[in-house]
Parts: sequence; C-alpha cells; structure tokens
Amino acid sequence: MKASKPTRHPVRTSAKPLPANAESPESPGLRQRKQQETRERLKRAAIALFLERGFEATTIDDIATAADMSRRSFFHYFASKEDVVAAWQEDAAAALVTEILARPADESMLTAAENAIAAAIKRIDPTEAAAMSRLKRDNPALHARDQLKYEKLERALAEGLTQRSGRKSERLKARLVAMIATGAMRVGGESWLSEGTRDKPEAFIKRTFDAIRAILA
Repeated sequence: MKASKPTRHPVRTSAKPLPANAESPESPGLRQRKQQETRERLKRAAIALFLERGFEATTIDDIATAADMSRRSFFHYFASKEDVVAAWQEDAAAALVTEILARPADESMLTAAENAIAAAIKRIDPTEAAAMSRLKRDNPALHARDQLKYEKLERALAEGLTQRSGRKSERLKARLVAMIATGAMRVGGESWLSEGTRDKPEAFIKRTFDAIRAILA
C-alpha cells in the first residue's frame, strides 16, 4: 500500500508592508485632511447661502442641510455663523503669507508685499469678494469683526516679511511695511467697492501702491 501524501496547507503570507511615505486609513494626516475638507464644505455652503439669502436670513440648520451634515457637525467646526465669515478671512490671510514667503529674495519688502497681495487676490473670485465686503459692511457684528481682521492680518504680514528676510533686525521694517500694506488693502478695497468694482482687484492694488510710493518719494 502506498503511503498517503502529506496534506499541503496553503502558506499564509504576511500583508505587504505599506511604503514608508504611505498613510493608513486611520493616520492623523488622513483624518486631518478629511476634517479640512469637511470644514471647507461647510464654509462654502455657508458663504453661498449668505450671498443668496443674506446673513441674518440664513440659519445654522440651513448651512448644515446645504452641506449635507448635522447641526452638531457644524458646531464641531464653527461656534457661530460669524466664525464662518472669519474663517473665510483667515484663509485669505494665510494664502497671503504663503505668497509673501514665495517672493524672490531680491524684491524689496514693499514690492514683495504688493506682488504677494496681487497674487493672492487673483485666487479670489472678484464677484464673491465684493459681495462678502458688502455683507460685512452692512452687518454691524460682521463689520466689527472685520476691523479685527486687519489687526491679525498686519501681524501675520509682519511675521511673514520678517521670516522672508531671515533677519530679526528687520522686524521693525517688516512691521512698518505690514502696516502700510494692510492699510493699502483696507483703503484700496473700500475705494474699489465705491467705484463699482469696474477694475480688476489686482489692477486696483497696483494703483494703490503706486500712490503709496508717490507719497514716500
């Protein structure tokens, strides 16, 4: 009688390891991106409703429904409707600092600030920017917070300009340029609105900085 052949069991292989730079589904980086996407969806839904219905007429439930989320989810990302508008402003400020740091080293601080503002503005829909400016102007609560925005923006610009120079001794100069640039954005924006937004925002920024240089000359 022939001996029976031993039963062969399939060999279990271990799972293929992930590449060193890959992220597991539960990794902090992936969770952070998903949270950022959710926050952005809520923000975009809110802004669209504010511009369509008005700030006061839009409820938090309206925003949550438009973003296909729960009211509880809204409060996980924002404490109030006003915070959504503030987030829109803060994102614009962050984009501006990024542009500052990317400017060539041979540009003066004032020129770097001007070019960074022009580049950041190109990323914003002019129609939306004008509508948001009117929304903030016409709502007392939003208008008050809008003034605080310029203080934060000035500090962020000063920090970006100082970091770009690489010298702490340039901090005073950076603060002065940041003050001038922030004032240019505030006054230029108000003038742009009052003149009916006929010019492109970046063209108006150039005119504003040309006026500043004429004063400083």
